[in-house]
Amino acid sequence: MNNASLKKSIPYLLAFSLAGLSWWLVEIFRLPEDEKPKSAILSTQNSPDYFSKGYLKKEMDENGLLKSQLAAKEMRHYSDKGETHMTNPLMTLYNSDEPPWVIQSESGILSNNGTNLLLKGKVFIHRNKGEGVRELGIETSNLNVKLKESYAEGTEWTRITSLPHWTTGTGIQMTFKKPISLKLLANVKSYYDTK
Repeated sequence: MNNASLKKSIPYLLAFSLAGLSWWLVEIFRLPEDEKPKSAILSTQNSPDYFSKGYLKKEMDENGLLKSQLAAKEMRHYSDKGETHMTNPLMTLYNSDEPPWVIQSESGILSNNGTNLLLKGKVFIHRNKGEGVRELGIETSNLNVKLKESYAEGTEWTRITSLPHWTTGTGIQMTFKKPISLKLLANVKSYYDTK
């Protein structure tokens, strides 16, 4: 093959190579997920489809009054699981005639339908003093909050403080709306100052 023949065949070789590459790419994206090369799968899984810094969501009740507020330092939504992951979530639950409950944790995961909030790491719950109610603080970790029911439960060590009294135990069940209830499940120890 001479130089002139080689120069004439280069465009055909390039076209053939591009056609082969295009066919290969089409075949990769046609394969079921379990047969795709790992590099193709990793590019779409575990990647947020949107995110926000300084996230804030407010929910109103049927009368247009503020029912709850969810804020976070950072939020990332993952469409493959439908979950919203948050850094430093801060949840505020409002009752009409009492101070609100404020719940904060290190991180959190909001479920696909927005009704379940899993708070991970250390969790702090606080309610200020109000008419007919004492100031109350709760320390625990890894708490599951069911938002529609204003209910939370966990299995970790918990401390409830209403100065000068405190109670500790393992596991907690709590309802934030009236009738408010708070229950420690096991190994309960209390200190009451009678002065």
